[in-house]
Amino acid sequence: MSDTVSRRTTLRLMGGAVAVAAAATAGLPVPAHSAAYRRRGPGAGPRVESLVRRLTLDEKVSLLHGGSDPKGLGQAGYVPGVPRLGIPELRLADGPAGVRVTAHATALPAPVLLAAAFDPELARRYGQVIGREGRALGQDVLLSPMVNLIRTPYAGRNFETFGEDPLLSADLVAQEIKGIQEEGLIATVKHFAMNNQEKDRMSIDVRVDERTMHETELRGFEAAVAVGVGSVMGAYNKVNGTFACENEELLDEVLRERWGFGGWVMTDWFAAHSTAAAIGAGLDMEMPDGTYFGAALKRAVESGGVPEAHVDRSVRRLLGVLDRFGLLDGSAPPRPDRDPEAGAAVALEVAEAGATLLRNRHGALPLTGRATRSLAVIGPTGSLPFVSGGGSAHVIPDRADSPLAAIKSRAGHGAQVRYALGEDLFGKAIPRAALSSGGFDPEGQRVRAGEQWTYEGTLTADAGDEWTFVVHYSGARPTVRLDGVELFPPAPGFGEYFTGGLVSSAPDGLSVRRKAVPLARGGHRIEISAKGGAKGQTFRLRRVTSATRARDVAEALRAARSAHSVVLFAYEDATEGQDRMTVALPGHQEALIEAVTASNPRTTVVLNTSSATSMPWLERTAAVLQMYYPGQEGAAATAAVLFGDCDPGGRLTQTFPVDDDRHPTAGDPRRYPGVDGVEEYSEGVRVGHRWYDAEGVRPLFPFGHGLSYTTFAYEDLTVRPAGREGGFDVSFRVRNTGRRDGITVAQVYVGGSPDVRLDQAVRVLGGYRRVALRAGEARRVTVRVAARTLSLWDPGRHDWVLGTGRRTVQVGSSSRELLLSGFVHVKGARG
Repeated sequence: MSDTVSRRTTLRLMGGAVAVAAAATAGLPVPAHSAAYRRRGPGAGPRVESLVRRLTLDEKVSLLHGGSDPKGLGQAGYVPGVPRLGIPELRLADGPAGVRVTAHATALPAPVLLAAAFDPELARRYGQVIGREGRALGQDVLLSPMVNLIRTPYAGRNFETFGEDPLLSADLVAQEIKGIQEEGLIATVKHFAMNNQEKDRMSIDVRVDERTMHETELRGFEAAVAVGVGSVMGAYNKVNGTFACENEELLDEVLRERWGFGGWVMTDWFAAHSTAAAIGAGLDMEMPDGTYFGAALKRAVESGGVPEAHVDRSVRRLLGVLDRFGLLDGSAPPRPDRDPEAGAAVALEVAEAGATLLRNRHGALPLTGRATRSLAVIGPTGSLPFVSGGGSAHVIPDRADSPLAAIKSRAGHGAQVRYALGEDLFGKAIPRAALSSGGFDPEGQRVRAGEQWTYEGTLTADAGDEWTFVVHYSGARPTVRLDGVELFPPAPGFGEYFTGGLVSSAPDGLSVRRKAVPLARGGHRIEISAKGGAKGQTFRLRRVTSATRARDVAEALRAARSAHSVVLFAYEDATEGQDRMTVALPGHQEALIEAVTASNPRTTVVLNTSSATSMPWLERTAAVLQMYYPGQEGAAATAAVLFGDCDPGGRLTQTFPVDDDRHPTAGDPRRYPGVDGVEEYSEGVRVGHRWYDAEGVRPLFPFGHGLSYTTFAYEDLTVRPAGREGGFDVSFRVRNTGRRDGITVAQVYVGGSPDVRLDQAVRVLGGYRRVALRAGEARRVTVRVAARTLSLWDPGRHDWVLGTGRRTVQVGSSSRELLLSGFVHVKGARG
């Protein structure tokens, strides 16, 4: 097998170090092409072959592209079946954090929060919830999980994936897929490959060498194939000059020939660019329509431009998966009912397990004593539940309580919990006196069905200031022109469809858009037009100014001064379709935090953010709790962690940079966002924490960081060979030295190989173990470091080589807090 280190490898203990008796001379090849490694899957059985022979060309083509769903369940895609042959229709739903249809579903925490638990078994149960609900809600294929690595902190979908580390991502995606498919729902791993940003995602050309691909991004996809994922979604972007959805190197040479993938490959939505080139390279299905794989594909076959054998091949791949899931012979189990209570229980468990405590000065958390009886809650996401990010990740939850309600409930009768907005997301009413004429109610203008409503007037500003205009609307977005300039033009591309999970909807459900403009003192011409549509609509026009902001901050400071402790909720609203511009918090939240912490140093900041955040205000805070997008049970989980009902069990799966100038893609536009449509992955294998180690850059918080409410000691390191599987076992004792039960995540890091002449990371994550210990309890922990983790991709051999020689082994609680150290001497097979 590819993950096998020589069985002749011998290790012996030498004091605190481990070594091999004889020195190795070179990195030796790992046999990546063994039969077991190149598993082809079940292949096409007699039933599938019979169907392929009996299908007409029209029917075959109809199976290879999307269409319109006659039932309209609100899912992302639909493929009509062939009823006369018993081939069922397929419904394909988004689902990174729950099933995205028009019906209610369990809104699970974002995958990045799941990943923070460092618990593959929990990922499996997360997948089981989605798998059961997908089938219960009439779906057949899940367009998830996403396993693209976090390469830049700006990527708009960082919350939908697992982290920056290839090993951790591979472990988690494999288990989540197992959970999904155990329930009978076909999983789709995405986006294959190198889809690590939203900016220019439809066209960016990623230039990356094969070693970087195999050692970083591709590892998660390979793990997905190894556990039998049914489908792969091709990415929008180009890879080395060729669109991913027609890239023969990726789709044929890597995915099928090297990894033995037997399922089907679909495009991301509208990611097809050709007919003959795409199907020839290994693409099987175009979604969501048939621009290239519909009539154009039929014509290409009839004219001889595409061999019908290519169409048969794609149909065979699709039907092979359907057969495997019992969808061709009726052996698939009946669709289950939803189990909302069970889903909610897993959602709560994940949110608690992934809650990551970044700072805790003087034991500010958990809240005890006076802090539990006198609290101020500040921030818009303190009173509004922040369930999920925007775009494909949005789920309609069964319920979602606000953190304020959960905190009040947990604090109990007699506690004083005061709330202040602090940062206004939805604007204040525009004074009627500021408008020159009547006929417009800015707080609730009704437009009747079929009516075209217009208004022209003058808006007068008392002083020069920045105004953030906020429009709320229930139908088609009104057109608002200020001095002849449209404030809310349609967003380019898919921006209209992919909006944030919080700031794009008002508490009463109206859609929201906002625009900040400098407004000079005096009168400004304002023109508004709105359509009532078929049902009529109501819209509002509000604003945020320096004056309204100052009043909000003043109210927050009064609340902070009147309370013993403060819990300040800060947000960053990410969505598919657009990247962040900065790692700083949006709006004026930094100023709010500075002001509140100056008024009350016993302030805990809770972050509902998608990815890494800079914190120039960090030293002023008492504690910082990272909750990402915590799903429908996020309020209960946040309260549980704040009050110490559970230990914060999460650890960072991405390095947090100090600021926008110190991270792997900073300062080099060729790395991000690209120059002239080309982006270079010139950091090579030094992704995430590996870059910080190589460059000697101090992060704000390192990969793997996270605090507990207790303390732990690590001791007594030993390393032993792992037997037939290859690799080695790292064993050590972990002891809870505090007075509370708690959780630590033990992490093993392995240094580079001296025998392989390739640029290497200073250290790589070799393995990890989530450990829960009672107060005073000790346990011996063993972590397996696999041979694959010890191997490197040799571009000269186009294969893996074992990294032999004397290699450092370190154990700690983060990539920068390494508490134990030893050595292993890896020896390759001879003869």
